[in-house]
Amino acid sequence: MTDLPVHLKAPEDEAGKQVASVRGSAHKASTANDPGSYAGNSAVLATMHGKEGAISAVLFDRLGLIVDTVPNLDTDVLGTFTGEVPRTGTIRETVIAKARLGMAASKRSIGIASEGSYGPHPHIPFVAGGIELMVLVDDSREIIVTEHLIEDTPIFDHAFAYPNDELGAFLDRIEFPDHALIVKAAEPSLAAGPVYKGLRDKEALASAIIDCAAHSPDGRALVQTDMRAHMNPTRMATIRRLAAVFAERVATPCPACAMPGYGLVDVETGLPCEACGAPSIMVRHQVFGCVSCEHRERRPRLDGHSHADPGHCPECNP
Repeated sequence: MTDLPVHLKAPEDEAGKQVASVRGSAHKASTANDPGSYAGNSAVLATMHGKEGAISAVLFDRLGLIVDTVPNLDTDVLGTFTGEVPRTGTIRETVIAKARLGMAASKRSIGIASEGSYGPHPHIPFVAGGIELMVLVDDSREIIVTEHLIEDTPIFDHAFAYPNDELGAFLDRIEFPDHALIVKAAEPSLAAGPVYKGLRDKEALASAIIDCAAHSPDGRALVQTDMRAHMNPTRMATIRRLAAVFAERVATPCPACAMPGYGLVDVETGLPCEACGAPSIMVRHQVFGCVSCEHRERRPRLDGHSHADPGHCPECNP
């Protein structure tokens, strides 16, 4: 899990609501009389940060899916928020790899995982934002279902500090100590300096700043929110909200083949300009689709708008 310097890349409409990306191989054989039902099935949740508290009950209540974890699973091999282990793939590639990590460790055919990225908000200047992505990988049905949620108000921030600097305003803003902190050198030298994680005590925080500042050429420490789910209750609450949306997605069968996971897969732009009628950059249709078969359907915009403001028209506002 890392921050997102590339601004939460995913297909998006003009309102900034990014569509889910779902992919799945063709279903070759039904695994049950009702291929869309997960009642009584079991799945492994790949986590080392206590996400089962936000996910397992939600999926059981909505889907009847029994979700547990595997002990001593090291998901940090796929990337860390502190950057010690860089995430090499996209957020979607990483969350699928994480689910498969749990599946391999538990020898289960169904795996669940979530992944988060935080950085500058992609649509609101000068504020932080985040994306949380959740996945179900089901090898028995040969499908992958993903759903995401954009977090507009995360507890995600940082500060640079010299030893003995006053950080009261920063600590209040990030709701310390409920939200833990990470401290490392502001400008690391070639030799790896110390990294302190999960700090929730002012004395430990002050000691970490002194140590890390001593390893930085500019004499400062970088103090940042610990975005691991078990250290950031705001992020954990976001994951819980995503689990509910995700459960609805998984519970929705394809109208053509009844496989689970039917939902929004794309958008089509080209809403006609109200002044000249030319295609605008605004979304005209939402595209819903199946993760297994090729079934697709176009649906009108949810807000009912049939024409775009000329400000969004390349002809009227080149």
